[in-house]
Amino acid sequence: MPILNLADASAVTRYETFVKNAPYTSATQDIHWAEIKKGWESAQVYVEEKGEIVAAMSLVIKRVMGYALLYAPRGPVGDPTNFQMMRALLEEVRAFAKKNKAFVLRFDPEIAYEENLVGQYMQMGFKVRGKGVDKNALIQPIYNMILNLDQENEETLLARFSQKTRYNINLSRRKGVEVSWHTSDEALDQFYALYEIMSARNRLVVRSKAYFKDMMNAFKGCIRIYLTTHEGDYLSGAIALMYGDKLWYIYGASSNEKRNLMPNYLMQWEMIRWGLECGMKKYDFGGVFELDKEDGLFKFKEGFCREEGVTELIGEIDYIYKPLIYKLFTEGYPLLQRIKIKLLRRG
Repeated sequence: MPILNLADASAVTRYETFVKNAPYTSATQDIHWAEIKKGWESAQVYVEEKGEIVAAMSLVIKRVMGYALLYAPRGPVGDPTNFQMMRALLEEVRAFAKKNKAFVLRFDPEIAYEENLVGQYMQMGFKVRGKGVDKNALIQPIYNMILNLDQENEETLLARFSQKTRYNINLSRRKGVEVSWHTSDEALDQFYALYEIMSARNRLVVRSKAYFKDMMNAFKGCIRIYLTTHEGDYLSGAIALMYGDKLWYIYGASSNEKRNLMPNYLMQWEMIRWGLECGMKKYDFGGVFELDKEDGLFKFKEGFCREEGVTELIGEIDYIYKPLIYKLFTEGYPLLQRIKIKLLRRG
């Protein structure tokens, strides 16, 4: 059974080469992403044809009540509309799932919602959770904002942004905001200080600094920390990760000071320019939870993606091995999320 042997250096190299260069790839399907997920186990499954890897799925594994959740974040690496391939991957996972007492195999590919596609997955025995599901019940948001960079340049891109977005980019530059990028521990310290300020302001769950440190080490050479400053004051920061054919704005942070200088607009523009310089086809702004222009996050990202709009993803696709445990988990998870949010808001 093709479960990757991490002790076999040549097998790992072959697997990594496939994942990094395959269509439908994602940084979260890289072996190194699994290393960042402390407290989770991991395994890599793949399918071969004529001695060549044609599809893969990197699983992170969480033990729940003595059973295992198998989750392939933004997997699989391969065309998720190729159902012959999906059956082959499912078959490769089957024995591993049984051995590990898995109650579900879950993946959430970056493909748009289509009713026909949902129906095909259901015919194969999957449960699809996306449209109409409580956002607290999903691991990742189903609405995503993607800026197309393919065949574009700075001039054509700027013309596609909203007028207000262009104005804010220029305002930030005129007011003397400066943007720089780094990979040093000192820059990470500064980013994390801003991240803590933002998390406290918005009452968000805070990741540890070690998590970001592991990320920087895992993706050396294709990850940057961006920071904005004005007259010696740090105003905002971001982490951008280049993988496959896209640049991913993965984390952001900001202070409570000089927000009227719009530093995040100029910072985003500089990260987008990096993507253009490197020939990336897409710039991934990440998810949004609300499709409401009164929501600050949506309004900010939509100004850059005015023409593309929002992509509604298919959501989570589950193959259920143990229905009772699955039911307990899917009903309990959103409840825990809501409790966590209430506790944060009470502060």
